[in-house]
Amino acid sequence: MTNSARDILVTSALPYANGSIHLGHMLEHIQTDIWVRFQKLRGHNCTLVCADDAHGTPIMLKAQEMGITPEQLIADTSVEHQQDFGEFLIDFDHYHSTHSEENKELASSIYIALRDAGHIKTRTISQLFDPEKEMFLPDRFVKGECPKCGSADQNGDNCDNCGATYSPTDLKNPVSAVSGATPELRDSEHYFFDLPAFADMLQTWTKSGHLQNEMANKLAEWFEQGLQQWDISRDAPYFGFEIPDAPGKYFYVWLDAPIGYLASFKALCDQSDSLNFDDYWKPSSNAEVYHFIGKDIIYFHSLFWPAMLEGAGYRKPTAVFAHGYVTVNGAKMSKSRGTFIKARTYLEHLNPEYLRYYYAAKLSSKIDDLDLNLEDFVLRVNSDLVGKVINIASRCAGFVTKRFDGTLSDTVVNAELAQEFMDAGDSIAALYEQREYGKAIREIMALADKANAYIADMAPWKLIKEEGQQALAHDVCSLGINLFRILIVYLKPVLPTTAAASEQFLNDELTWNSHKHVLTGHKISPFKALMQRVETDKVAAMVEASKESQAAAKPTEAKADEAALSAEIEPIADEIQFDDFAKVDLRVARIVKAEEVDGAKKLLQLTLDIGSESRQVFAGIKSAYTAEELEGRLTVMVANLAPRKMRFGMSEGMVCAAGPGGKDIWILSPDSGAQPGMRIF
Repeated sequence: MTNSARDILVTSALPYANGSIHLGHMLEHIQTDIWVRFQKLRGHNCTLVCADDAHGTPIMLKAQEMGITPEQLIADTSVEHQQDFGEFLIDFDHYHSTHSEENKELASSIYIALRDAGHIKTRTISQLFDPEKEMFLPDRFVKGECPKCGSADQNGDNCDNCGATYSPTDLKNPVSAVSGATPELRDSEHYFFDLPAFADMLQTWTKSGHLQNEMANKLAEWFEQGLQQWDISRDAPYFGFEIPDAPGKYFYVWLDAPIGYLASFKALCDQSDSLNFDDYWKPSSNAEVYHFIGKDIIYFHSLFWPAMLEGAGYRKPTAVFAHGYVTVNGAKMSKSRGTFIKARTYLEHLNPEYLRYYYAAKLSSKIDDLDLNLEDFVLRVNSDLVGKVINIASRCAGFVTKRFDGTLSDTVVNAELAQEFMDAGDSIAALYEQREYGKAIREIMALADKANAYIADMAPWKLIKEEGQQALAHDVCSLGINLFRILIVYLKPVLPTTAAASEQFLNDELTWNSHKHVLTGHKISPFKALMQRVETDKVAAMVEASKESQAAAKPTEAKADEAALSAEIEPIADEIQFDDFAKVDLRVARIVKAEEVDGAKKLLQLTLDIGSESRQVFAGIKSAYTAEELEGRLTVMVANLAPRKMRFGMSEGMVCAAGPGGKDIWILSPDSGAQPGMRIF
C-alpha cells in the first residue's frame, strides 16, 4: 500500500441497450476491471461505475418491431448485460441506465448551464423525412445510390464500395430503411453546442498529459481542420429526454450518454454514507477520474465531453484511456465464421478467467488492436496458467500435506530466490498502474519459470525418498508454495476466482503487500485443482455455436460469407531459396495517418512510421477499410520495395494484406508489443 489512499473514480464506455455483449465489449471491461481491482488491492478508494446507453432511434424502432415499449426493451437488456458482466467477474460498484431520473436531472441542468452561458445556438437545417413513419431519418436509416460511384443500397453517410463520405441528402434515389418510403426534404430548427468556443481550452487540455500520445496527435489534426458546432437535438418521435423549454425536441443520445457516468455515480452516492458526489466532480476536486473507452469514440470523450463539463462548471477527467478493436484469428469478427462471439456464448463453453488472462497478456497502454488467436489462446492459457503457475502448487502441496501435516517449514531454504520474487512487486505494480498488462504478465511468467526450474532442479520427489533429506524436501516444497503465493498476489487483479480459491488453499487473505513476506510455520489446506486446461473441442463448439446462431439470425449474410470462404484458394507459388526470401525486408509499421485519395476508387493514402522514418504508401484496401479505423494500428510493410510513381503520388513500399479482394481484405497485424521499425523474420 502506498503512503496515502487515493480517491479514484473509473468508468467504462456505456454499452448500447439494443444488443448483446460480445467479446469486443469484453476487452474494454476486462481492461478496466483489472485496473480497478489492482487499485483496490493496493488499498486505494477506487470506485467503478457504468450504465446502459438507453436512448436513441434504434432502440425506439427495435422496441416497435418487438411489440414492446422501449422501457421494457432496455430493462430486459440491462438484466442480460449485468448477468454477462457479472459472470466475466467485472466488479462494478454500481451499474445504472441513462434512462434514469438522475440522468434526466443532470442532463437538463448541464444543458441549462450551457444555454445560460451562451454556448447553445439554434439554426434551421434540412433533413430527410419519412412521410409514412412521420419522423426525421438519422443517417443510418437512409439507403440509396452512392453520389460518387453510383453503387446501390448504400448507407446515408458513406459508401461501402468506394469509401466516399457524404450527407444523406446527397444520396441518389434515397429510400427510408424504416418503411421503404421515399423520404422528403424538410426543414427543422436544431440546437447546437458551440464547441469552437472551447477550442483554446481543449488544445491546452489535450496536450497536457490527459490523453495517450496517439489520441493527442489525432486531435491536433482535428484542431487544424477547425472544430464545428455540434448538433445536440433530435425531433419527435425520439426515445430520450425532452429538451427543457423546447417541446418536441429531444437530447441527441450522445448528449446524455456521457452524463450517464455522473448519473450512475450520483445514484451510488445517494446510497452510500462514504461517497460524496461533489468531492469527485467539483472543479476543485482532488479525486482522480478516468474513462476507459474504445478508439471509435475518442472524438466524443476528448472534445465534446470535456467542453461540456467545462462549460457547465464541472471538473474534467484526469485521463481518458482508449484501446483498439478486437480481431479474431487475424480478421474482423465475422458472424458467419463464428468469430463474432457473444459473451453468453463464450460463457456457455469456457472459463471467463481464460479470456481475462489472454487479454491481459496482450494488452498495452497503446491503442493497438488486439488479436484473439484461438489456437494461441489455448496454448498460452494451458502453458502459462496450468503448466506454470498452478503446476508449482500442485507439485509441492501434496508433500506438505501428506508428510508434514500441512504445515510449511520454518526455514526459507533459498532466501535469494524468495527475495527476487518479493522485489519484483514494485516493477509489476508500476506496469499495472501504466496499463502495461502484457509486460506485467511477462515478468510474472518469467518468475514462474524460475520457480519451476528451481523445483525441478531440487526434485523434492527424490529428496523425500533419500535418507536424511526429508527436511530439505520440506523446505523446498514450502518455498515452492510461497513462490506460488507471491505469483497469485501479482495475478489477483486478473484472476479473482483463482485467487480466491488459492486463498482458501493457503489459509491467507492476499493483499498487494502480501508479496513482501513469506509464510513460515504456516498451516495450509489440502490442495484442490485450481484450474482446468482449455479443451480445444470446447473452443470449437463455441465457434460453431456462434456460427449457427448468427446464421439463423441472418441467413443471407451467412450464405454470402460462406460463399467467399469456399472460393478457390490461390495455389502456392513456385518454390524459392532462402536467399531469395531474405532479400525482402518486412518491417512493423504504425499507420499514423490514413486519407482518401481524390479520384481513386480503391486507394487509401497511408503514412507509415517504421521507426527510423516515415513512408507514404498507396494501398488498394479502400473497399475493406475506412481511413478512420486504420489510424493508430500496427501493420506489416515491405520496406525495401523500390518506390513506384503513381498518378496520385509516389508509393514508397507495400502494405501486406490477405484475402480475395473487395470487402474481403485483411491487412496483416503483428502481435501487441511489436514496435514500428522491428524487422520481421
